[in-house]
Amino acid sequence: MDERTIDIRKPKTYCGIVGIYGVKGASKYIYYGLNALQHRGQEAAGIVTRERTAEKTFFNLHKGPGLVADVFKDEKLLTDVLRGDAGIGHDRYSTTGSADNLKNVQPIVVNYRLGNLAISHNGNLTNSHRLRDQLTEEGTIFQTTTDTEIILHLVARSGKENVIDGVYDALQTIRGAFSLVILSDDQLIVARDPHGFRPLALGKLATGYVAASETCAFDVLGAEYLRDVEPGEIIVIDDDALRSQEPRSMFLPGIPSQSHHCIFEFIYFSRPDSKIFGESVDKVRRKIGKGLAEEAPVGNSAGETKTLNGEEDGKVVVISVPDSSNTATLGYVSQSQKMGIKAKFEIGLIRSHYIGRTFIQPGRDMRNLKVKMKFNTVKGVLKGRRVVIVDDSIVRGTTSKQLVKLVREAEPAEVHFRVSSPPIMYPCYYGMDFPSKDELFANQFEGNIERMTKELNVDSLSYLSLEKLLESVPADEQRGYCTACFSGDYPTPVEINSKEEFEANINEARV
Repeated sequence: MDERTIDIRKPKTYCGIVGIYGVKGASKYIYYGLNALQHRGQEAAGIVTRERTAEKTFFNLHKGPGLVADVFKDEKLLTDVLRGDAGIGHDRYSTTGSADNLKNVQPIVVNYRLGNLAISHNGNLTNSHRLRDQLTEEGTIFQTTTDTEIILHLVARSGKENVIDGVYDALQTIRGAFSLVILSDDQLIVARDPHGFRPLALGKLATGYVAASETCAFDVLGAEYLRDVEPGEIIVIDDDALRSQEPRSMFLPGIPSQSHHCIFEFIYFSRPDSKIFGESVDKVRRKIGKGLAEEAPVGNSAGETKTLNGEEDGKVVVISVPDSSNTATLGYVSQSQKMGIKAKFEIGLIRSHYIGRTFIQPGRDMRNLKVKMKFNTVKGVLKGRRVVIVDDSIVRGTTSKQLVKLVREAEPAEVHFRVSSPPIMYPCYYGMDFPSKDELFANQFEGNIERMTKELNVDSLSYLSLEKLLESVPADEQRGYCTACFSGDYPTPVEINSKEEFEANINEARV
């Protein structure tokens, strides 16, 4: 099981996308690509393919609620229904729009005066409320409640005589985070917002091309990674060639001098075997763990000589909260040992990977049972030890408290909690499902470490500083990061109506 599996404790990222062009049996490639990106969305999945005959071009579509393997469990869907040599796919986790409305499942397909058009979108538009109101007043009829449909309507209403110019017009109008694959009768169009919030990569197959949210999809397909789609870039792939518009020149006004990649992709969202924003996730995540050890060591580095349970002086057992913090924990242990701390990585928590999203939730009087169904302790590893729990983040804090309680039941001598990200203080409007500001654990305690330590019932609590986090990720004059969830510094304006709509729709999606 890979490190990034479905995790109900954590924030959700908003979808994974795949686009294929020039490959016979494209639907199978998209299917396997979506499986590799399943961690980016588990509510629904869909595939649309382009099929051409001598007389006509068809778009074949199948989508539905559930995991990719469930939606496409009938193999004939891929062989007999979704025929064609080009297509796009989508793993969905709802942001705007109800999760229960099948019409909101992507790809979204329309037919307009220039032919068929389909779109898959990862991200969130920050001016969707205003654009939707404007289009509605002008007579547009919406079939979904998603912000993605707005893009299609803007393309259709542009009045341009070719699809590329229509897409160009639409992308000048929208704001926020968007990585897109758009399929027309003759082309696959790949585009990314000028800030480059969400990842998007380009790969080469034997006879064609592939675009995907993460490169782990390329590994499954045997595709060669070419490069990232640049912020603000539009790539057009057709029967003749692959053409790129100059990065950042396509979107005016407001061209940023530096990208604002979502730094949480490195901390948690992306799989460790992926390469995003030009760097290995595994490499960055280990560096983050090392930085956490430098800032918040636990052990004998300060001359501590406490003997616990007959063990060597200062010996520390470090455990991860599987699976998402495994890599950072390895970095934490490695750096601790370099600092002279007698630290050892142990498997102290065992996770069940067979509790599905529809598992019956226990009542209030048995709330701890839900955690025990997900996790169990290896008591012999923890009993009498100085235990360090490393996790990648604390969102609401509810599950963190229950995990600490579970570890305490194993009778350790001490429990220390280390977090490989700064405190999450603010909501996100660019493609992460963080709860409202008032629901965030760190915000509830105004970032007061002493109060949070007491609430979690741990001997100590430390977060990675924002400064150390930024030191751990690759950056240069062109490549920067969005840290809004930690700092409150939003790279783009977020319209107040859009905020209200965003939070209302998130609450709707949680029902």
